[in-house]
Amino acid sequence: MEYEVRNLDFGYRTHHVLTDINLKFDKPGLVCIIGPNGVGKSTLVKCMNRVNKGYTGEVLIDGVDIKTMTSKDISMKVAFVPAGTQDIFAMTVMDTVLIGRHNIQGWRTTRKDLETVRRALEMLSLEDLAMRNFNELSAGQHQRVALARGLVQETPCIILDEPTSNLDVKHQVFVAELLRALAVMENKLVIMICHDLNIAARYSHEIVVMKEPGIIYKVGKPIDVITEDLVRDVYGINCEITVVDGSPHVILKETVDDGE
Repeated sequence: MEYEVRNLDFGYRTHHVLTDINLKFDKPGLVCIIGPNGVGKSTLVKCMNRVNKGYTGEVLIDGVDIKTMTSKDISMKVAFVPAGTQDIFAMTVMDTVLIGRHNIQGWRTTRKDLETVRRALEMLSLEDLAMRNFNELSAGQHQRVALARGLVQETPCIILDEPTSNLDVKHQVFVAELLRALAVMENKLVIMICHDLNIAARYSHEIVVMKEPGIIYKVGKPIDVITEDLVRDVYGINCEITVVDGSPHVILKETVDDGE
């Protein structure tokens, strides 16, 4: 699958957000989008699957502009897992995840649909919660259920907006390991927004760094992207970088003194 963004600009009524974004992903792998709050990370991924529609420029999937595609056609190519969820319905976890199959299902739920849901629940250690009501779960469990609902779409690309938010450290690592494994074992393009520099550095194949005012600052392999100068310039934090098992590890120090 090839995913390309060309000359993308986007703004809301009161302010401009994205400026001349150009990106191209043409192979499977885990891509992490990082950057401070407010630089347009979520806005970018919502433009990439046409949740945000009022942009200029192009977003192409396998050479086809998504503006010419139906919503169903896009959902067959790209699964989108938003940050958090506002769902409060009293529906079982299994039925909640099964919703992710709606563009694949016919009139009836098939054995394949149920098997796909079962596999996703097992992958995310949710099988014991299958018959619990979604609205009875914790925020972290909600996040894993939302991820399972995205996985059952079985698309060649999955985009996730902060999938490790609301998760404890153990489950953050668990989800990051799972997403990297999915990219490698199932040849998927997995694009996720991440605020933890060390998770991004350790598990991603490629990192996209965004900086104000809504621009792409740098793209590349973690070892080439995560540097002391970049962290200082983008985040305003002094740090020390060590290399652990071939991946950069960030040790934060203090905020940058504006007087320096």
